Amino acid sequence: MTDLVRHLGGVHRYLVHVLRERLTTPPDPSGLTPPGIPDDPDALTHWFAQGAREPAELLREPGPDTPVWTWSTEQTSGSWLRMQLIELAVHRWDAESATGTPGPLAPDVAADAVTQTIEVVAPARRGRRQAPAGVGETYHFRRTDGPQSWTVVFSGDDVRTVPGLTAPADVEAAGTASDLALFLWGRVPPTALRVEGDAGLLTHWFTPVPTV
Repeated sequence: MTDLVRHLGGVHRYLVHVLRERLTTPPDPSGLTPPGIPDDPDALTHWFAQGAREPAELLREPGPDTPVWTWSTEQTSGSWLRMQLIELAVHRWDAESATGTPGPLAPDVAADAVTQTIEVVAPARRGRRQAPAGVGETYHFRRTDGPQSWTVVFSGDDVRTVPGLTAPADVEAAGTASDLALFLWGRVPPTALRVEGDAGLLTHWFTPVPTV
């Protein structure tokens, strides 16, 4: 829990620097580990709460279309807002996992997390980590608590999303939006999903989409 609070507090302060300065180029990554993080639990809680308020205020001020640097191709303040909502939801799940039984992600947030992971995170990670070229692996993720589904094809260096499923995928994984999002974030195993087709490809997912 201490590591998690320190991580999030660092992310918040890093984001404050990006937003306040309206940076359009990458800042110094050492900002993710700010100095002077307190050890005392009460002081650490206060430090975290203080850091969480600032990005919320700064994200509210400029609106979602302000150009700022992000780690993805979406270079706007709105991209940070979307990512922070998803990241905090997942880390809330982490915190509850460390102390008891975690509750699911909110369905709408989870569904957007699946979309964002496929369309934004996967290409960014592939570029940063020089992931192996895709050979046409086709994944179909189907939400069981809502109408959405996502079909993903790895072709060379590209991650392609296919609207509608016109042919059988190599593997289909079905589950709630929360379970799908948590799988894509590496929080739950493939066994948390209902799988048809080549189940081994679910483990393989983290080869073309390397973890951080």
